[in-house]
Amino acid sequence: MDKEKVIVIDFGGQYNQLVARRVRECNVYCEIYSYRTGIEEIKAMAPKGIILTGGPNSCYEEDSPTYSKELFELGIPVLGLCYGAQLMMHVLGGKVITPEVGEYGKTEINFTDNSVLQKDLPKKSICWMSHFDRIAEAAPGFEVTASTADCPIAAAQNVSKNLYAIQFHPEVLHTENGTKMIYNFVREVCGCAGTWRMDSFVKESIEEIRNKVGDGKVLLALSGGVDSSVAAGLLSRAIGKQLTCVFVDHGLLRKDEGDEVENVFGPNGQFDLNFIRVNAQQRYYDKLAGVTEPEQKRKIIGEEFIRVFEEEAKKIGAVDFLAQGTIYPDVVESGLGGESAVIKSHHNVGGLPDFVDFKEIIEPLRNLFKDEVRKAGLELGIPENLVFRQPFPGPGLGIRIIGEVTAEKVKIVQEADAIYREEIANAGLDRSIGQYFAALTNMRSVGVMGDERTYDYAVALRAVNTVDFMTADSAEIPYDVLQKVMSRIINEVKGVNRVFYDLTSKPPGTIEFE
Repeated sequence: MDKEKVIVIDFGGQYNQLVARRVRECNVYCEIYSYRTGIEEIKAMAPKGIILTGGPNSCYEEDSPTYSKELFELGIPVLGLCYGAQLMMHVLGGKVITPEVGEYGKTEINFTDNSVLQKDLPKKSICWMSHFDRIAEAAPGFEVTASTADCPIAAAQNVSKNLYAIQFHPEVLHTENGTKMIYNFVREVCGCAGTWRMDSFVKESIEEIRNKVGDGKVLLALSGGVDSSVAAGLLSRAIGKQLTCVFVDHGLLRKDEGDEVENVFGPNGQFDLNFIRVNAQQRYYDKLAGVTEPEQKRKIIGEEFIRVFEEEAKKIGAVDFLAQGTIYPDVVESGLGGESAVIKSHHNVGGLPDFVDFKEIIEPLRNLFKDEVRKAGLELGIPENLVFRQPFPGPGLGIRIIGEVTAEKVKIVQEADAIYREEIANAGLDRSIGQYFAALTNMRSVGVMGDERTYDYAVALRAVNTVDFMTADSAEIPYDVLQKVMSRIINEVKGVNRVFYDLTSKPPGTIEFE
């Protein structure tokens, strides 16, 4: 793999992944490490540049995250963002204080002509500030390159030592030309060639997989989601029939989804691999009969998946590798990458390794962000409808059906959801909304269809915009689109006589219903 890389040192900043993504948008490979990473380890990585993230602390307090002065003396260019900028000044002899006013939100900033990061960019700009402390005195050897009304030192640089400190966040979209500033750092200051591209990633990954696997056997649980599908495509291109994919159709997938997955990866598809489809629909419906409690439903669906997969794994026998569709945010959020709070435990294949007889785990996508996974999928020739598939929870429609799950209810929600997705695509909104789907409420109400009184279910439509899926707002879908969706669902889906649009944000709601 191309070794030219920039590293992000994480001081607990909420935007750590965003910084790494912006660097990669400049076609430069980037990884996130905790501030606890030792200096020798950093030297051994030989990065072309180092970026220090923001963080919630005050750098002058005794127990705050810090780094030794040596980091700034390696001869490697360093860019400090917000807390990272304050820390750089503090460690190198400048002064950081807590003023009476902080700065939050969009702020007008003025740059000097000398600013290296602002090269070829306007001297006046809007930037995203989020800080209480501020730099009162720049460290010796630094010149001030930007200021705001409340912050006399909004940026500073020591060009001879390749050290740059900026008080704002160039990684967030609210900062005008923020990605261009990062580009100026990684490409101009660090001298990166920008060779991190999907075509080369795919090619090099195929070589790496071949070298690692040799003539071994690989087993992958294929869910049909983007991550596992791209992992399957990459492995197949590398090792062909040495790969076996087990696809468990639990009867809780979206309309025709099981067949779509089989069309791509099955015997008549475009990939060379052993494909096993297990049609376990009835088995799941039987297990879920009479169960209404959300967590119990999730548990049953998860446990049953493990049972089915275990049965198939036993038929296959020993394998050398168990493959997983783990992606980079999973790694970072599991506390294995950066420093930010551990958000979730490593979750891709849950308890599978306990009973599968294998020697090693292989995770071909563990260094990619979601948008990069999609690019890799297109590079591999996976159809667009699968690559840009809407996010879908592991328990599937089981948690989009309030109350008991039955075959009849699954059919209702599948049909309603298919109509909704079709009309969203027809309106050209399918790539601009974060996530959208139809769910089936447990409410039944009176309606009139023709001259007959009905007593049927209500379908709820959900659509949200989100950057990180931690928070979300309901999407503003044009009223005529919603009207068309409502009309089609009531006319075409048996058992539905009302359609709601869910306006709840997250928090207080969740994106999914259960």
